Amino acid sequence: MEALDEFTLHQSLAGLSGQALVLFTSSGCGTCRSVERRLPEAAPAGVRLYKVDVQQAQALARAYEVFHLPALFLFVDGHFHARLNCEVTPAALGRALLAALAAPAQEEP
Repeated sequence: MEALDEFTLHQSLAGLSGQALVLFTSSGCGTCRSVERRLPEAAPAGVRLYKVDVQQAQALARAYEVFHLPALFLFVDGHFHARLNCEVTPAALGRALLAALAAPAQEEP
């Protein structure tokens, strides 16, 4: 998983086509570490994975209104699409992605 911060998130995602998941996490969060380990196996093939350490990117966490960790966001073709609230298992993440993609894009926080 590639690490992003305030200076690289939009630049890195801008040129992407397809889907990307961005996990907001913290090294001191046990649940975050568990989700970070499970996410590569749970994400469908072809979905790019990124992470943001909120301790290193506090402004980005505020901009995306991240109040609870871990937080998972879906980007499509480089643009914010939705915040995902689901377990990080292949079945639950797959359902959440399908539901988010079937709905119009949410407004970026």
